[in-house]
Amino acid sequence: MLQPFRREISTVAGVDISFSGKTFGTCCIVVLEFNSLEVAECVVEKGTIHLPYIPGYLSFREGPLFIRTMALLKSEPDLYFFDGQGIAHPRRLGLAAHLGVLLGIPSIGVAKSRLIGQYDAPGQERGSWTYLLEKHERLGAVLRTRDKVKPVFVSPGHLTDIESAVELTMSVTGRYRIPEPTRLAHIYGREAQTS
Repeated sequence: MLQPFRREISTVAGVDISFSGKTFGTCCIVVLEFNSLEVAECVVEKGTIHLPYIPGYLSFREGPLFIRTMALLKSEPDLYFFDGQGIAHPRRLGLAAHLGVLLGIPSIGVAKSRLIGQYDAPGQERGSWTYLLEKHERLGAVLRTRDKVKPVFVSPGHLTDIESAVELTMSVTGRYRIPEPTRLAHIYGREAQTS
């Protein structure tokens, strides 16, 4: 159920999973101080991925590695940002939604591309957004995080709603298109992957 996010936030986490070939993955979770966006913690776990890639079933493929990585955290982030979909998914259960519900964690999906739905293009200025719709159902937002740069696709995962997800995403987005939590998780995960 969608609901406004009204909790106090001191830390947020970004999650990214990258692959070496088809069966080996690296998951990185970066925890940032919410106000400063300074890195407070970073954990990485590598492992074999046992399920093949099937569109729409990403959480079954990547979820077990994320759960193992999450167990390494010393802190408990107040909110997780996933590089993937929330409810903007054919079954309304993308990576951020599935793992959010399964683990009882507030979560938001921020994807670089659209999986489903239609939308009107948002304005060209930073912070402009429009709803992502499927048959009049609101599934998320198409959010411009930088002036005149391709938008990202934001959707609630768990314990938040669309409007809160947009506001929170903008609050952790600096001068890059991708929000800092998932951007740094991607960078640190790639570094760990090659080391």
